[in-house]
Amino acid sequence: MEEYSKSSVKKARLNSLLSTLLSDPILSDVPKNPTLADVDTLISLELGSAMRISVLKLDGNSFEVTVMNSATAKDLKLAIKKKVDDMEQSSMGHRHISWRHVWANYCLSYHNNKLLNDNDALQNFGIRNNSQVHFVPYVMTKESRTHSKRRKHRFFHGLNKLY
Repeated sequence: MEEYSKSSVKKARLNSLLSTLLSDPILSDVPKNPTLADVDTLISLELGSAMRISVLKLDGNSFEVTVMNSATAKDLKLAIKKKVDDMEQSSMGHRHISWRHVWANYCLSYHNNKLLNDNDALQNFGIRNNSQVHFVPYVMTKESRTHSKRRKHRFFHGLNKLY
């Protein structure tokens, strides 16, 4: 039992030290519950092997994510998902976002180039440190699982012929 109390005291002391460190303005970009990968990416940013990208939402607000210089569009999407989920969790509690729906109806764009292929490297689009990408409406077709410019669903096309 004494071993348990020593362990819990050490854990409490570590959590206190960690919260003090994370409240420091220098470490303001570290997430509230950082994973080892988050810390590693931020260290890489300081060393120049990662980049910070600003993401502009449709409502005009923006936020920043950090990815490695060798990141692909899929890596950027995962970083956005994690950042948005963390922001929603901290401000509103548990709230589920259907990312499948998001990526089926919107895509990321950089200088009018749509990031449609998840395997494309961000650097191929010219995305560098401090670049800004934004969401644009774009509908994915079910047949090919690729994006198309079609905005209306087939159901609505059939309604026009009834009258």
